[in-house]
Amino acid sequence: MAIKSFKPVTPTLRYRTVPDFVEITASTPCKKLTKGKRRVSGRSSLGRITVRRRGGGHKRRYREIDFKRDKRNVDAVVAAIEYDPNRTARIALLHYADGEKRYIIWPEGLKVGARVMSGENAKIAVGNALPLEKIPLGTMIHNIELHPGQGAQLVRAAGGGAQITAKEGDFCIVRLRSGEERKVLVKCYATIGQIGNADHFNLTHGKAGRTRWAGRKPKVRGVVMNPVDHPHGGGEGKSGQGNPHPVSPTGVLAKGYKTRKRRKYSDKYIVNRIGGK
Repeated sequence: MAIKSFKPVTPTLRYRTVPDFVEITASTPCKKLTKGKRRVSGRSSLGRITVRRRGGGHKRRYREIDFKRDKRNVDAVVAAIEYDPNRTARIALLHYADGEKRYIIWPEGLKVGARVMSGENAKIAVGNALPLEKIPLGTMIHNIELHPGQGAQLVRAAGGGAQITAKEGDFCIVRLRSGEERKVLVKCYATIGQIGNADHFNLTHGKAGRTRWAGRKPKVRGVVMNPVDHPHGGGEGKSGQGNPHPVSPTGVLAKGYKTRKRRKYSDKYIVNRIGGK
């Protein structure tokens, strides 16, 4: 993937960058694997806004992704590589030998026409899914399960990749992109390779409207709000935040305050936290 820039014939084109989409081979999705996507705009089941600055955005259809890779020991051919508006990564359309079609997250280097397989006997090749116990140390992986059969939960975004560093009994130690190392059961499945579209995070929107297309509204500072809307609001003139420390709209400290539970159930699986601490 490469990043495309524009001749600055308008003010926003001077800064705007987009991917070149050279890896995309199909422009329309498989109709049987898509469904309508309901907009919630940050609202809960009661209709109240629980996530601020969400709303609008372009209409989308959801692509059903096979995160479980539970079709074992059946060959599949990569039929197309497609754009997915619901995620940063690209997706690949698989045609299985028995006629079934499924989408998977596209790993870097997987070409149209390549064959992939899921199962204990699959080869160590890009796009194949195997249990962690069958994958050699040092291999780059993604789409990692936390519980056998539950489906991938870790490393699913563009450019993501993890590495197996050790195996101890029933667990593998996996180093994530953040630097965190954690234990994962060896029976959990993962997919070989690094996720493509790694330059996604180097793109520049160039104008506010492009952010609105993604369904994100403008962000307003708390100090310019009213006291009813934010703890920093109110006062005569530019009075500042009015609190000893910056806080969230609910009053939680915003800088340096740890919000993770002290006795969380997954603590026993984390070997080294983010940053190697």
